[in-house]
Amino acid sequence: MLWPILTILAVAALLFVNARWRQAFLRLQAQSRAELDQFKERQRLQAAQIQTQQETLLNSMVEGLLLLDPQGRIELANRAFRDLFEVTTDVRGKTLLEVLRQHELTGLLNRVALEKQVRDYELKIGGLAERSVQINAAAILASDGAGQGTILVFHDLTRLKQLERTREEFVANVSHELRTPLSLIKGYVETLLDGAKDNPEVSVKFLQTIHRNSERLQFLIEDLLIISELESGRVTMNFQAVHLHPLVDRVLEDFKPQAKSKRVTLTNGVPGLSVGADADRLQQVLGNLVGNAIKYGRAEGRVEVTARAVDGGAIEVCVRDDGPGIPAEALERVFERFYRVDKARSREQGGTGLGLAIVKHIVQNHGGKVWAKSEPGKGAAFFFTLPGVE
Repeated sequence: MLWPILTILAVAALLFVNARWRQAFLRLQAQSRAELDQFKERQRLQAAQIQTQQETLLNSMVEGLLLLDPQGRIELANRAFRDLFEVTTDVRGKTLLEVLRQHELTGLLNRVALEKQVRDYELKIGGLAERSVQINAAAILASDGAGQGTILVFHDLTRLKQLERTREEFVANVSHELRTPLSLIKGYVETLLDGAKDNPEVSVKFLQTIHRNSERLQFLIEDLLIISELESGRVTMNFQAVHLHPLVDRVLEDFKPQAKSKRVTLTNGVPGLSVGADADRLQQVLGNLVGNAIKYGRAEGRVEVTARAVDGGAIEVCVRDDGPGIPAEALERVFERFYRVDKARSREQGGTGLGLAIVKHIVQNHGGKVWAKSEPGKGAAFFFTLPGVE
């Protein structure tokens, strides 16, 4: 009778042990599952953090970056690429041709497939304003040499190209402006040496011409130095409160002989306003504008300087003439270096072609802006703003 009891006890013990073991196993399984979930969540967060860091890094690049898969479809495009090509839609999964519509890029990708790397490839992008882009491209290869995709880096060369054209135009203009008076001086000196110096009337006339052209060279060099200093920021401005009316009086007084020769009336219509400015540089601005108004205005005309307070505490100054005016297409360019509305007339009347460029830079160094308005046959008005003071 003892064996059945022992058997029952043994089975009960086994069932108890199995239940405890099962409970322990389930707890261990649940713990493992929780740890696995935690591990997966940490991995997910870490991957998201790495992706965010990568996107931040790529979007902070100045150069446009594009990554293509082995089929030539876009996997990644950074912000600089989208800004450069003004792309506003999601480009992932599309081909380069679908996104940019530039057939030259198909040839570039074919070159990359053959050569594995293409450097300094230049692409012209049309539109409202033509742009130049430099592209460096390379194939992404696996350890066995199999193609894994293509990476392209885009660098905007537009600004550099514009600066290069500006430099070339500047050198060409300076060379031309220097060559003309130098050629005249050289020609008259050679004529004098060949015997013209023995004729008093001829020699005096020639020497006057030489003197006039040497002054023209001097003015050109001085203006070049001034504009170079202004553009480089080496000019120190002595800002102070400047009363406009007496300053305009002094400028007009300096130009009375020039105005008298053309029978031009000069008028100071400036009220009792003061500006924060460098008085000498402001006098230079007004001198250039008044001088131009007399020079290019009509004979027996009128040149008037006025000023008024405008919003924001600024003072707007205007120099106006009643001459033939400036064509509409020239208004945006009159402040460029060496730009002349009427080249023949401008050179005939003298001047370096830098006066208005100097005006623009001086005003901008004061924190102001400058512009011109005109209607053909109704004169021209040049405006600039300066900070006002009480």
